[in-house]
Parts: sequence; structure tokens; C-alpha cells
Amino acid sequence: MDCREAAEFLKARDNYLILTHKRPDGDTIGCAAGLCRALRALGKTAHVLPSLDATTLMAGYLDGLTAPEGFRPDTVVSTDVATVNLLPDNAQPWRERIDLAIDHHPSQEFFAGETCLEADKAACGEIIWKICGELGVMDEAIATPLYVAVSTDCGCFVYANTTPHTHRVAAALMEQGIPFQALNKRHFRTKSIQRLRLESLILQNMHLYHGGAVAVAPISLAMMEEAGATSEDTDDLAAFPGQIAGVLHSATIREHEGGQCRISVRTKAELLNATRVCARLGGGGHKAASGCTVMGTVDEAERVILAAIDDQLAQPTQD
Repeated sequence: MDCREAAEFLKARDNYLILTHKRPDGDTIGCAAGLCRALRALGKTAHVLPSLDATTLMAGYLDGLTAPEGFRPDTVVSTDVATVNLLPDNAQPWRERIDLAIDHHPSQEFFAGETCLEADKAACGEIIWKICGELGVMDEAIATPLYVAVSTDCGCFVYANTTPHTHRVAAALMEQGIPFQALNKRHFRTKSIQRLRLESLILQNMHLYHGGAVAVAPISLAMMEEAGATSEDTDDLAAFPGQIAGVLHSATIREHEGGQCRISVRTKAELLNATRVCARLGGGGHKAASGCTVMGTVDEAERVILAAIDDQLAQPTQD
């Protein structure tokens, strides 16, 4: 369904539970918070399912919005979730009864009863903004998390996914009187000393391939410990290798307990389709930004993601 139909769907129902994805970023959190506030502005009962692993940087946007224990919804909506495999553990009871999925991922698996998908949008926040326009509700409280959703998913408007529509949405949200300067400083111009130490270690351990056009950056548990870093210090690390002159494509490999490695791939999409790279390893996402999870050591993960990159680069087309 389109945004007008999604708005009519939302107007006709009530008693909402809104789901985000695990390891939540600014887009899923901002969309959930903005949509929840918009529904409440219409007089609806709406809550966001508590996020089990949101960082301190993101968790505050859900203050006052999370569902009380035992809440039983009539309508379940997901925001920025491409597949049920991305739902956190506490969302599992609802995975078979999601009524509406609002998303911008080309890899959307259409798991919900209804889906509002605009795969050409840089952020799901752009879609929520359009739905709010159809609902006839917008104010500073709604616009603030939506600005976070939009700005974080396009790297403060510098990533290749940024479009004129992205800028128009950001301008419309700024016109609501949001504290955009403080938000930009918080999310894009502030780093902990632990984060800076971790970036230094990443540079020391990074490997360059294809004449420096491909960077593979390990982030091992040992590196995290040496830097004194936690998950709070790893937000948007996938964009870091791409800041190096000459790097067109990159993969960051984050080691987790239990032999699991989570890989984030960022590419120049017309030269390398990140979705196809990660699909080879059971993942997905966007043409320029995708992810996957593999089991094994960091070195093993580097070998398999580099092989997937090499195989995809050898393909005659990246469409």
C-alpha cells in the first residue's frame, strides 16, 4: 500500500504496538518514536515495544513511549524492519501477527499483513513523514525523532542515498522548531575517547585490497577491550573506512561472543551491489549498505566477505 492507504489503515485501527529491529539504529528508533507520537496525537493508544539493546544515544527517544508489561495490542506495526529475522527476542510473540510493515529496504520480505514500502527513500523516516502528512499531524515532538531517523540513515546528508526528497523532508522537519543543531552535534560531531582509540586500532589492523579500493576492517573483542570501548562507542563505525582516500567499498567485521561476526558492507553502488554481496552470506539491505552475520573467527569472516566481494565484482552487472 502507498502512504495514503497506510494512513487510512492507521486511522481505522487502535491499540498499537510498534516494533523496531534488533541492534536498533536511529532510523528504526526515530520512526517508532515519531509514529507513536503521531498516533497519540490522533487520540490513539500507542506504545513502542521496549528495545532490549538500544544504546544510550538512542534509548532516550523512547522515553515515555514504551509499552507497559502485559500490554496486549490490537494492531502491530513494524518500522524499518526488512525481515522477521531482525526482530529482537521480545518481539518474537508478534512475528506472525504484524499487521503493517513500514520500510524502505529493497530486501523487504513482505512478512506483514500489509506493507508500505518505498525502496527509493534514504530512510524509513521519510516514509513516516509522508504518512504523518496524510494523517494531518506534525509538531516538534513528532519531528525531532523523525529528523534523527532521516539524518542518521544518510550520514547527515553526505551518503550517496541522499536525494532531493531527503533534503525536503529534513527542511520540513526543521520548520517544526526542532533542535537540529544540538541533534547534529550529538549524533555526528561528538565521540568518546574510547571511540577515538578504537578508530586508531581499526586503522592499525585494517587491510586494503584491489589497489586500495576495498578496505576490510576487523573489530575484534580484543580491540574493544584494549580501547576500553563498549557498544555505545560503535555507532556507525561501518562508515569509518570509507573516509580513507581511494576506498570505494568497505566491510567492517564486528566480533561478538560465541564465535559470531557481524559484517557491515558499504559500497559505491554502481560499481558494487552491497545487497548481492551480503545475500551470498544470508544477509541483505540496500545496494550501497548491507549486512550479514557469519560464524567463525574474525580472520575467517574476512576471508568469506572478501570472497563474496570478489565474486560480485566479477559479475557483468551490478543492477
